[in-house]
Amino acid sequence: MQKKRIPLVSLIIVILGCLGVLVPVYWMVVTSFKSAGETFSIPPTLWPRKIDFGSYENVIENYNFLDFFKNSVIVVVLSTLFTLVVSTLAGYGASRFKFKGRSYFLGFVLVTQMFPSVIMLIPYFRILRLYGLINTYLGLIIVYISFQTPLCTWLMYSYFETIPKDLDSAASIDGLNKWGIFLRINVPLSLPGLASTAIYAFINSWNEFQFAMTLTTTESMKTVSVGIGQMIDDTMINWNDMMAASLLASIPLILVFLFCQNFFFAGLTSGSVKQ
Repeated sequence: MQKKRIPLVSLIIVILGCLGVLVPVYWMVVTSFKSAGETFSIPPTLWPRKIDFGSYENVIENYNFLDFFKNSVIVVVLSTLFTLVVSTLAGYGASRFKFKGRSYFLGFVLVTQMFPSVIMLIPYFRILRLYGLINTYLGLIIVYISFQTPLCTWLMYSYFETIPKDLDSAASIDGLNKWGIFLRINVPLSLPGLASTAIYAFINSWNEFQFAMTLTTTESMKTVSVGIGQMIDDTMINWNDMMAASLLASIPLILVFLFCQNFFFAGLTSGSVKQ
């Protein structure tokens, strides 16, 4: 009897976990298609009595959502690309080259992730203001690169450690130099790690709020997360508009994950079995 109960308990736990994740998403989608009156009706309706696209029209026309979306795409895509380049080079160098202070470098990179990012908010603000980078794409991109790179470097370092170094020796014998080994051997083999690192950097940058709110001062430079936060005013919360904007803002994350999911899962499981 005990053996039969374990799968049932596990199934119940999985179902409850899925409900805990999917119910809020379902409620977000449903609320975005409701009218304002139906949103606050008692008892609440599980499905809109009439599909209403008014919230989507309001978000696009009255909240400058397209500008917010454009700003997020520019900042997040560029910061993710630069983060990927820097962390790949740093992770590869730490994995393949033995240099003095290597262990201290890796330890320092890891320690930087132990402090809450909010403590860096004022230093970042003062530095960017000193160089005239407040309320600019470049300012946000630099900040996002700086706090994404350490963990991404560790992710890439861990992945490069799973690639046998004998391949480098064989490629060297065949006449490839250091850059050739890196670009033609290690980079193609590290695509799963690159994909998982890129997804991590993209999602973190896309959802970031506090730095974007502090380092942008005009409506034309605000990102999606800041724009959604502005839908909460002193007198009310525009739930319908907020849910519609949140659903639209989730589309890039869903697309990125769908296109990269195979590489992502391969990257997550790499190194789990010791060769």
